[in-house]
Amino acid sequence: MAAQAPERGGEVRRRLLEAAALLIGERGWTAVSTRVLAERAGVAPGLVHYHFHSLPALLREAAITAMRGVLAEAAPPRPGPGGAPDVLDAFLSVLDRYSGDDPGSLLFIEAYLAATRDGELRAELAGLLAQVRDALAARLAEAGQAEPETTASVLAAALDGLFLHRALNPELTAAAVGPVLRRLITTDGGAEAPEGEPA
Repeated sequence: MAAQAPERGGEVRRRLLEAAALLIGERGWTAVSTRVLAERAGVAPGLVHYHFHSLPALLREAAITAMRGVLAEAAPPRPGPGGAPDVLDAFLSVLDRYSGDDPGSLLFIEAYLAATRDGELRAELAGLLAQVRDALAARLAEAGQAEPETTASVLAAALDGLFLHRALNPELTAAAVGPVLRRLITTDGGAEAPEGEPA
């Protein structure tokens, strides 16, 4: 019987984190209360503070956990025969899974906004985004990309901006923005020329 208690505790934590991630996107960061969260997770309100030292700590963990999962989907693969543009295309492929007003997009938006007022969340988000940039830079370097770290930073920021704008302009699909962002990809210090045109 005693062995079941940690398992039940882990299940309660999981339910609270999943419920919090959904509520952040649905209601906004500041509208998630202990009562609403416990109700959504199907647990007693007292369990929120039993498993987490504060509601902000729970919201931070929920957001970072969910965002880490989304960003893992965008992890750039090793470059194929197409080189750096292949890395970019794979990175952009995740864009079309999000409309800008879906729960995942709204979670990102709410977390970024909350991070302007929460130093701990800001530090955690910065670390998470640094991991994404480093992974992208490593793949771009393998593909022979000039200035891979700077290019990775710009591409990651562009993807963030596209997430923000998608709700206002659904035409910002990977197919639409890909050719524009491809112009940032270089292998010889100059812009990659469109097919059939001299570099």
